[in-house]
Amino acid sequence: MSVKELSTNDLQTILTFTITLARKAGEVILQGSEAIQQAGSNVDEKKNSVDLVTEYDVKVEELVKKEIAETYPEFKFVGEESYAAGSRNPLTDDPTFCVDPIDGTTNFVHGFPWVCISLGLIYKKRPVLGVIFNPFLNLLYHGVKGQGSYLSRNGGEPVKLPLSKSPKPLATLNHALIAIEWGNDRTLDPLTKRSRSFHNLAGDPEGGVPEGRMAHSLRSLGSSALNFAMVAQGGLDVYWEIGCWPWDVCAGVVIAQEAGGLVTGSHEVHARTKDSEDFGDVTEEILTGRKYIVVRAIGDSEKEKGRDAQRRTIADFYATAEDYNVS
Repeated sequence: MSVKELSTNDLQTILTFTITLARKAGEVILQGSEAIQQAGSNVDEKKNSVDLVTEYDVKVEELVKKEIAETYPEFKFVGEESYAAGSRNPLTDDPTFCVDPIDGTTNFVHGFPWVCISLGLIYKKRPVLGVIFNPFLNLLYHGVKGQGSYLSRNGGEPVKLPLSKSPKPLATLNHALIAIEWGNDRTLDPLTKRSRSFHNLAGDPEGGVPEGRMAHSLRSLGSSALNFAMVAQGGLDVYWEIGCWPWDVCAGVVIAQEAGGLVTGSHEVHARTKDSEDFGDVTEEILTGRKYIVVRAIGDSEKEKGRDAQRRTIADFYATAEDYNVS
């Protein structure tokens, strides 16, 4: 297979391989969870007491990296644990697997079942394929650029996403179920701006919160990839986070986009691109920018096209939430 051009058939073959690999890695994750819960295991702090890595993160990544190297030796590889260990290859036009071996490590350590392996493929610096597998709940999401995205439950037949045949309109943010995360940078400035943003998104403007949007609720699943997957599914309306990495979101970007979702980056990227034809194109700048927002597929209404409603929703959200930087 040429690394210069990937055909539709090539991507389908890679998808089959990636799904099999995700399920194999899922077995290691389940074994690791049992070991941790029964006898304890090595849990190290990458940065602080909420930024964790276990020996199973490393084991899963080693398994995945080995299998990819044997099957696609010409492909490049970006993984969370190898990156943390100092392997930081620049992104090129070549096919590149972008892997988070255990997304939701804190959940994994605590026995909270929102945990997954996230396997994305980048090609010509764009995400083109994604597989997200939660072995605890046996949920497998997958998507290929231009070929749709799907959910398989308990090994059953894949169901096309979003699950709703006619995605609902989204009139305002106060109708939205929004995913947010606290992140691992808990220093004063990021924490203060996150807290103010969450306060305004949830607050009642008639109850003393002047900037309040009174969203239906805010959710923190603890897994970036599964937040993207739930937006693709239609169970969440919006997901916003600052501080995660390409391996956290790569697979989810493809799955959400192929389910009709709209993805972009920071406040600044949004302001610069919102009126352009390229808005929603997840470029290298967005993929590596560590600031992400995704809105689910929205149905057309009598007054507004669904795509326009997605743009409006992001604009309203960014008028409410504060931008900030993390270390």
